[in-house]
Amino acid sequence: MPMTAPLAQSLSTTEANPDSRPDTRFSPAAVEARWAEAWEVGGCFTTRLDAAEPFAIMMPPPNVTGTLHLGHALDNTLPDILIRRARMQGKAALYQPGTDHASIAVHVVLEKQWAKEAKEKGQKALSRFALGREKFMEQAWAWKDYSHGQISSQLRKLGISCDWANERFTMDAAYVKAVNTAFVQLHAQGLIYRGQRLVNWDPKMQTAVSDLEVTHKEVKGHLWHVRYKFENGQLYNGNDGIEIATTRPETILADGAIAIHPADPRAADLVGRTVLVPLANRTIKIIADEMVDPDFGSGMVKITAAHDFNDFAFYQRHKVAHNIPLINLMNPNGTMNSNCPADYVGLDRFKARKKIIEDIEAIGQLIKVEPHTHNVGHAERDDTILEPYLTWQWYAKGAPLAAGCLQAIDQGEVQFINARDQKVMRHWLENIEDWCISRQLWWGHRIPAWFKGVEGEAGFEVKIQEAAPGPEFGEGWRQDEDILDTWFSSAMWPFATQGWPNATTARLAQFYPNSAINSGRDILPFWIMKMLMMGTQLMGQAPFKTIYTHGLILDEKGQKMSKSKGNVLNPLELMEKYGTDALRFTMASIASSEDMRFSEAKVEQNRNFCTKLWNAARLLQMNGVSYNAEVAKEFHLRILKHPINHWIVGKLKKATIAVDMHLDAWEFNQATHHAYHFTWGTFCDWYLELTKPMLAQGDEVAEETRACMGWAFTYVLGLLHPFMPFITEELWQKHTAAPQGHFLMLQPWPDVHIWPIDYEAYGHTTLLVEVLTLLRQARTQYKLPPKSKLEIFIRNAAPELLSVLQTNAAVLNTIVGVETLTPRTQAAGQGEAMLQAAGAEIILPLQGLVDFAAERARLGKEVEKQQTELTRLQGLMNNPGFTARAPADEVAEKRSREAELQAGLVGLQALLDGPYKV
Repeated sequence: MPMTAPLAQSLSTTEANPDSRPDTRFSPAAVEARWAEAWEVGGCFTTRLDAAEPFAIMMPPPNVTGTLHLGHALDNTLPDILIRRARMQGKAALYQPGTDHASIAVHVVLEKQWAKEAKEKGQKALSRFALGREKFMEQAWAWKDYSHGQISSQLRKLGISCDWANERFTMDAAYVKAVNTAFVQLHAQGLIYRGQRLVNWDPKMQTAVSDLEVTHKEVKGHLWHVRYKFENGQLYNGNDGIEIATTRPETILADGAIAIHPADPRAADLVGRTVLVPLANRTIKIIADEMVDPDFGSGMVKITAAHDFNDFAFYQRHKVAHNIPLINLMNPNGTMNSNCPADYVGLDRFKARKKIIEDIEAIGQLIKVEPHTHNVGHAERDDTILEPYLTWQWYAKGAPLAAGCLQAIDQGEVQFINARDQKVMRHWLENIEDWCISRQLWWGHRIPAWFKGVEGEAGFEVKIQEAAPGPEFGEGWRQDEDILDTWFSSAMWPFATQGWPNATTARLAQFYPNSAINSGRDILPFWIMKMLMMGTQLMGQAPFKTIYTHGLILDEKGQKMSKSKGNVLNPLELMEKYGTDALRFTMASIASSEDMRFSEAKVEQNRNFCTKLWNAARLLQMNGVSYNAEVAKEFHLRILKHPINHWIVGKLKKATIAVDMHLDAWEFNQATHHAYHFTWGTFCDWYLELTKPMLAQGDEVAEETRACMGWAFTYVLGLLHPFMPFITEELWQKHTAAPQGHFLMLQPWPDVHIWPIDYEAYGHTTLLVEVLTLLRQARTQYKLPPKSKLEIFIRNAAPELLSVLQTNAAVLNTIVGVETLTPRTQAAGQGEAMLQAAGAEIILPLQGLVDFAAERARLGKEVEKQQTELTRLQGLMNNPGFTARAPADEVAEKRSREAELQAGLVGLQALLDGPYKV
């Protein structure tokens, strides 16, 4: 059966209406909204639940915190390209849409809004604690509704063909059920427990923060050297105490020990002695431990187990043997609590720091103060300086969850497109610690845990279940106030969105495991690893078969985009200016596992590509070319006669195979390269030009050519559709006169392997194009008048090449103005240009076409100009002072210009020594 049969079934039996001809200019805005609505109304995005081969990718759910940025555009364009192709391949394609509740991000957004509103009114900013949980949740849901509407409309504008009918939100009722079930199951399996440990604490938001969400920044601070006096007036080497250096004097009040390295010469005499904590007047021991860096400060460090992660580890090692106290001296909001002396209670931690230093200096125990730059952890979301803080939290055991992931990787159950990702993932999994999964926020999944009594005291009870304990368990039960870490719930995205914990749903059976996951490289440990952990544990197998991550989007100079630098580009504005197809194609063309440079100029270039495609369609229409059902019925690849038509079939086949191969490998940039160059260069620039004299013949050749042009253009549109859905759908509808309700996006992807290729015809046309290319370049290089006719000679040509050129004399005349082509044995002489093609010499006489004296004078001036610029540039590049001080981008740019000038001078000299030589 000919390849065109499935396509022909969807086409009208009537000729294309002249009114359906594309407008003179492509207007993306007019096209995009219409087709976005038509696809959705027509059910094109609805996922098939049948026996078809499944192809499923989960959308990385955007946070409900505002509009989409370029990263979101990239995250969604790449999988949509694969989904659209899979759908055309006849697969049951699912791109699962949805949004994430993003607990801490929503808290931050709302508090910023309240602060802005309060500032405008001259009032004190509202806090969630003043508002109360119930009213806060009302505002959070209102924000979710607003933000979700923004996000979904923007994704539709981007042409994302996801299954909107099954859109999910991580706090909808079914998803809440899934999250609660997972928590209860994991707890029953011994993989979730409650413990009192140190966490990264955000005093502003008053919640624990994941280690992965800590940004370490260099901060200019101080190192305060404080004397700790020995108990009972003891002395050591004539001193009444020891010197301790600290960057956080406010934690002195919670000191529980002093540590010294056991190899320190002073340890033999000092270990076991006791000193007094300044201002607190408590005694603490000096204890030997290898954690101490003998070269830092005085070689001894204070141990504040409730306020430092290293100190807490020290406490765990020595608490029993030395009865080390564990003192928490801060409230959740970063103020000092009642474990401090009365003078400090209620002070903010940094105000307390200042007062403590003043008081230590007043009692004569401040030895010195040194400037000190060190790394300080900040909250990624609100930039608050974090506090290591002792609290009760829920934890998931890292090692057993990681074991299932490692097994899936080792057994090849999951494949990594980027080898580096596998190394990073393995490193995380092999060095994993227990995961703090609770957060002290309100917007999110309330933990299904119920308490009775006071935590940490005798008689305290906990029940883990989805509903409150019944009367048979007595009264006094209260639900845990905390919520789950957002990454805990989003880790269930691949199966919770498909109906889990109902294991019998058709969606779950068909689409789990997913075919692949796609995201930015930065959330590999945040989200992808967590999904792998949950999937292997709760579903018994990895949640996806393939993992692909891309790098970050940088500006055109290679800098990270930020509002402060003013280099942020808004995808919505780019779509308005250049069209969605241009942005999508640009995203695919730069996609890489490395960081990518993005510029508006690239989007503009791809807008021009859209215009090229649009104009090609208009040219076809003006030449009476279309591809309706009647034409399709009569057209067969196997009965083509003309070599140029055979050539375009072969070229299209090669391009489609290349696009398929690169998309299968997630090499989007290479796929777009082949699609772009085939469409622009091969089809638009060459095939449409080569066929002009064929169409002018008005015979069977013209009839065959029109049919072949129509057929080829149909498949060009299909090949480009996954990348550029809007313009291709619009042109396909006009080109094929498709009836209402039929869409390009539902047409079959070409099975090019059954397309026949006449290799002799293909080779002959390839030779013709090679010669035409050289002659086109020569006309430009020698500035020949546009309408001038050429008399050329050919030397040492194989019979095959000579036959091809003579057979295509009309093509040579139409495209490059060759009037005569004559074989000769004489080599090129003065005033003649020589071109080499297929082992032959093509000789182009320039007499009468070129003013040799004027050209030599012009070229001489150009040589002088470029040599002057090159000399100046080489002097600059040979100056070590410039290359050391100048930005790397500027140096690279000048190196490139230097090479460009050198190559240009070689080319100019070749002209002077060749065709223009006197």
